[in-house]
Amino acid sequence: MLQLRPFESLGHANHGWLDAHHHFSFAEYYDPARMSWGNLRVWNDDLIAAGGGFPPHPHRDMEIITYVREGAITHQDSLGNKGRTEAGDVQVMSAGTGIVHSEYNQEKVDTRIFQIWIMPERVGEAPSWGTRPFPKGERGEGFVTLASGRPGDEDSLHIRTDARLVAATLRAGESAEYRFDAGRRGYLVPAKGLVEVNGLRAKAQDGVAIEQEQVLQVTAVEDSEIVLVDVA
Repeated sequence: MLQLRPFESLGHANHGWLDAHHHFSFAEYYDPARMSWGNLRVWNDDLIAAGGGFPPHPHRDMEIITYVREGAITHQDSLGNKGRTEAGDVQVMSAGTGIVHSEYNQEKVDTRIFQIWIMPERVGEAPSWGTRPFPKGERGEGFVTLASGRPGDEDSLHIRTDARLVAATLRAGESAEYRFDAGRRGYLVPAKGLVEVNGLRAKAQDGVAIEQEQVLQVTAVEDSEIVLVDVA
C-alpha cells in the first residue's frame, strides 16, 4: 500500500532565514494523522538561507540524520565535534543522554536539507556524531545504504535503531529496486526529479508512505535523486 503525501499538503513555517516543510507533526504544525511512521518521527524539508542557521540547542534520546541536498551545513557540538557536510553527504547525531549543537549555513548560497529523526531502540547511552561523504558519482546503480542500525550494514554510518536510510541517483528511464523484510514500512521522498514508485507518480519533495509492500520499484521519469527510510 502506497500513500502519496503531496508537498503542498505538508506543514509549513517560514521564519525568514528558515523555510521549513514538515512531513510529520513538528513544532507548531500538528496533524494527528501524521504523528510518525513506524519509528520514524520527523522528516523536515528545510531551506536555510545563506548565513542563517540553528543556534546552539539541546537534544536527547533521538537519532538525527541530516541529508544535504544543496549547499552545505556546518555542525558544532558540546562534545567538541565540528564538521561541514556537503550536498549528497550525510551526518548522524545520536543525541543519547544529551547533546547541545548548532547548525549553520556558512555558504554564500542557500542550503537545502532533509532532517530525519528516528526514535532509538536504547536510551541512556553517550551521545555521538559522525559524517561521511557519499559522492553521487560513486554511488553506482540502485540504492546505496548511507546510515543504518540493521545487521550487515557496517559500512554505513551507524544509528542506534532498527532503521536504514538509503539513496539513489537515477537518470531518466533508469530504475532501482528495494526489498522490504516482512512487516516493515518505508517513507520515500524524491530530493529532485520525478519518479514512479510501483506505478505511483511522485514529484520532488512529495512524500510516499509505504507499507505491506515487499518489493519497491522506483523508475525515474526525469533525472532524479531519491531518499528512502526503511523502518520498523
